Amino acid sequence: MLTCKDFISELTDYLDERTDADLRTKLEKHMAECPNCWVVCDTTRKTISVYKDHEKACCIPSDVQTRLLLAFEKMRAAKTKVV
Repeated sequence: MLTCKDFISELTDYLDERTDADLRTKLEKHMAECPNCWVVCDTTRKTISVYKDHEKACCIPSDVQTRLLLAFEKMRAAKTKVV
């Protein structure tokens, strides 16, 4: 029988679909019987999805990037003068 600790230790491979069919079945059975592990798996899966979607959508226009870099340089220069 799979414990919650066992489930957590296999979660990454499960989500990456690197577990064999037998272990995958055991993990899914455990999730069906353990609401806490189901929540952990579901939340982790959603977090990964949001991160991947954000990674694609996050693109700073070059003019904004230039202005930010100039602002950082200005802040750094101001700190150097104070010290």
